[in-house]
Amino acid sequence: MTARPSPARRLLRYALRYRSAFLVGFICVIATAAAGVAGPWVLKYAIDDLMLAVDASKVRFYAVALIALAAVGGFFRFLMRRVIIGASRDIEYDLRNDFFAHLQRLDLAYFQRHRTGDLMSRATNDLSAVRMLIGPAVMYSTTTVLVFVVAIGLMLSINTRLTLFALVPLPCVSVFVAYFGTIIHRRFARIQEQLSEVSAMTQETLSGVRVVRAYRQEPFEIERFRLANEEYVRRNRALISVQAMYFPSMGLLMGMGGLLVLWLGSLDVVAGTMSVGELVAFNAYLMMLTWPMIAFGWVTNLLQRGMASWKRILEILDTQPGVADAPADGRAAVAGPTIAGRVEFRHLTFAHGDAMVLDDISAVLPAGTTTAIVGPTGSGKSTLLNLLARLYEPPDGTVFLDGVDVRQIPLPVLRGAIGFVPQEPFLFGSTIAENIAFGARGDGDHRPRVEEVAAVARLDKDLATFPAGLDTVIGERGITLSGGQKQRAAIARALMVDPTILILDDALSAVDTYTEEEILGRLSGVMRQRTALIVSHRVSTVRSADQILVCVEGRIVERGTHDTLVAADGVYADLYRKQLLEEELAAS
Repeated sequence: MTARPSPARRLLRYALRYRSAFLVGFICVIATAAAGVAGPWVLKYAIDDLMLAVDASKVRFYAVALIALAAVGGFFRFLMRRVIIGASRDIEYDLRNDFFAHLQRLDLAYFQRHRTGDLMSRATNDLSAVRMLIGPAVMYSTTTVLVFVVAIGLMLSINTRLTLFALVPLPCVSVFVAYFGTIIHRRFARIQEQLSEVSAMTQETLSGVRVVRAYRQEPFEIERFRLANEEYVRRNRALISVQAMYFPSMGLLMGMGGLLVLWLGSLDVVAGTMSVGELVAFNAYLMMLTWPMIAFGWVTNLLQRGMASWKRILEILDTQPGVADAPADGRAAVAGPTIAGRVEFRHLTFAHGDAMVLDDISAVLPAGTTTAIVGPTGSGKSTLLNLLARLYEPPDGTVFLDGVDVRQIPLPVLRGAIGFVPQEPFLFGSTIAENIAFGARGDGDHRPRVEEVAAVARLDKDLATFPAGLDTVIGERGITLSGGQKQRAAIARALMVDPTILILDDALSAVDTYTEEEILGRLSGVMRQRTALIVSHRVSTVRSADQILVCVEGRIVERGTHDTLVAADGVYADLYRKQLLEEELAAS
């Protein structure tokens, strides 16, 4: 097995896409550093020359030279930031696209195991920290190293002895950087983990705001958020306390070196072994070293933060989708136009972890027929439908479409042939028309088709009550619609793609009996043209199906038509009698 590249090498692959931009940026870094270190050298000559004789032309010359160096340095500093920071934004763009695309490939079970707020935190805060690692950290570390090396070289050329004294604090600086860098990395990772917790809590509470208010739990949620936020602040303060010791310690060490240089250098000037200009230039270069040392600590902070965040992002990017197309191996795969819709389950056994959900399920659903699945809650009905659509990966050789194992059918082809209406329909915060046309988005005018399927789903009778009809914006998760209206919009969305297989997973539970009869009447013509699977707790919904499968504890215990199952006087007949009694009691 090939070893996975290190996180740094994997991040470098993104940076290499913009190698030309970084090359230009590094040239600007060199020009900026050159202009910066040239200033004290010109100042050295200016002071020594002017101490011999003050002349207006000399003053003008040196003033123009210093101003020119400042202007050149400022110009290249602008280009340096524009190019390198711009490249880091481009890399962030690529990373964000790759991250989102990978999330789209992950299976349903992954999102059931991970909180949305945590994923959002990684997609925003962690990616921003990685961008700071690639952009400002790279830019300032390069500038720091370059200025540090050149400044020390020039200091050595001025006075070797003073330079050695000035470098005395450097070993201590290295120890401080190594020690504090490890602590910063660890504490920032804990900060990001807590930020994910706060983000997840916020997203969860806002999504369930109606439940929170219905049960009067606002004070509890406020307190829960306050405690999580307090922990986030506490962890940040722990990091701040480290930084509060780190930067002053660096300044103290460099200040002690500067004081030593000033004392020894003054003695050399008095002794005549060093000119005033050389001492001024030497101190200027020493001050230049002070910022690189402090900047090095700041850059170290960015590097530690960025790598901690990059590792958190890689945890998701390295997750292999639980449901994915098999590698091409020469076996036949179903093409879109050839799908007829014959579904078969062969000794299907499936478990979620250690919990058995389906046990030896076998059934044949001929193309163009309607099959209903009934049974008590938790009997595996929805799981069976999810396995057909490969929202969960079925075991090999257990689920077939037109005689081909669904695991060998490309996911776009398989799911493109299925119109799925789940138990809890999800609607986007756009218009009703855009939600219905979701699966058929693209070029062309879908309006006539949207109106047609809306009528089949019996959503047309409600359009007059909406402010803008089909163009009404329904809010996040369709919050302005009733449960029945959401279900009908979801049915219309499934019909919009003209599927070969139509799956209705308890899709009429939130509509009244009269509306249900209207929808089923309009769907009857649609379902004659395709294979339909209907899960329902209402006998009235399934009684006209070509066959009915009765599931109990993950097994099919009865199968047949409505009449044969009632005559068999089993589980289905008992369910039928109970519902008849409930209807009679409701009518009375």
